[in-house]
Amino acid sequence: MRATKIWRQSAVCLHILTSVGWMTLAVVLLTLMATASASGDPSVRVSALSMASLVDHRLLATLANASAFTGFLLCAATPWGFFRHWWVLAKFVITIVQLNLGIFLLSPTLHTTEAVVRAGDAVPSPVARLAGIACMIGAMAFQAWLSQTKPWRRTGWSSATKPAQAPAWVFAAAVAVPLADIAIGMSAGIPLPLLSAVLLVVLLVRRRRRARGAADPQVERAAAVAVRAS
Repeated sequence: MRATKIWRQSAVCLHILTSVGWMTLAVVLLTLMATASASGDPSVRVSALSMASLVDHRLLATLANASAFTGFLLCAATPWGFFRHWWVLAKFVITIVQLNLGIFLLSPTLHTTEAVVRAGDAVPSPVARLAGIACMIGAMAFQAWLSQTKPWRRTGWSSATKPAQAPAWVFAAAVAVPLADIAIGMSAGIPLPLLSAVLLVVLLVRRRRRARGAADPQVERAAAVAVRAS
């Protein structure tokens, strides 16, 4: 039990660190984008956008993936789950939206803007990009508030039976695997959380099987007999 507690706390710590890193880099990205938009010097615009593109691709995306997947892994490994509590569900939905907006909208727009500025063409209006990044920062601040206050009640469809907590090796993997993804992503220059995704699938399958076993009356009776015998 002590080992499980230590590894669980380590996984939570890693989730907090990567989340703070994600938000910090989003603030850096907003600052660089605002600098590029406000400057009348073409060289300053190119430099600021080049740094923004580097921060986005090499650092922000990597920490965003690590923050998201450490959160997902903790949901799958603890009694909190994904859909038992409204505040957890809200964080889950916001994270999914943020990742998709960053991957499919904000990041491509940033790289397109950098190419346009390097070519010496007219810079598109920065309002939408700056507003998008500012909304992402605000959403992350709201998620931090949710984690701290844990507001609202349980969802109406959550079962009365509290899911069991995963063993120590699961939380150890929830620490080691995201760190491995970060190292691989930084080395290869591709922020791809492949190992974390595989671990998440394994934990979800494991959690589903355990839930089915707990719901089986024969399993419950066998467990009761074992308890009485001990």
